[in-house]
Amino acid sequence: MINASDFRNGVTFEMDGGVWTIVSFLHVKPGKGAAFVRTKIKNVVTGAVLERTFNPTDKFQRAYIETKEMQYLYNDGDFYYFMDLETYEQLPLTHDQVEDAIPFVKENTNVTVRFFKGAPFSVQAPNFVELQVTATDPGFAGDTAANTTKPATFETGLTLQVPLFIEVGEVLKIDTRDGGEYLGRA
Repeated sequence: MINASDFRNGVTFEMDGGVWTIVSFLHVKPGKGAAFVRTKIKNVVTGAVLERTFNPTDKFQRAYIETKEMQYLYNDGDFYYFMDLETYEQLPLTHDQVEDAIPFVKENTNVTVRFFKGAPFSVQAPNFVELQVTATDPGFAGDTAANTTKPATFETGLTLQVPLFIEVGEVLKIDTRDGGEYLGRA
């Protein structure tokens, strides 16, 4: 069991039949009245985000999330297939389970699959990936305005903003956290 006063970012717990993780928290001790814990929590299965206030003495069952490194193999249209690196078993996952990670993942890339009570519920891409630019507008000589960007499409179908000097065929390093961000050339 875990008390609401012990909440920290990343803690997972069970509440109302769902599994939740703490995105952010704030312990508030007003001058008048009782202390409380203001949180932003995310359902790890559905992805729903709630802002909720708890009494510091509220108790919850701690949820244990298992992680396993697996390799992305291919997509057959309906399912995305991942291979367990230890047993070589293939695990089919739906688009809902992989939608946050799949824009950053090429075939044969290792990812982290998260399980709750033996059932997979999400996939995490590596923090940094290298992807090749397949389409972007050409940069023009003399276009030197500071921090000017243009859209670029990568080999996985991902579209991000990149600097004007990036050309088709270049391999770029991308930070996959917070929706993706250009870091530099690979």
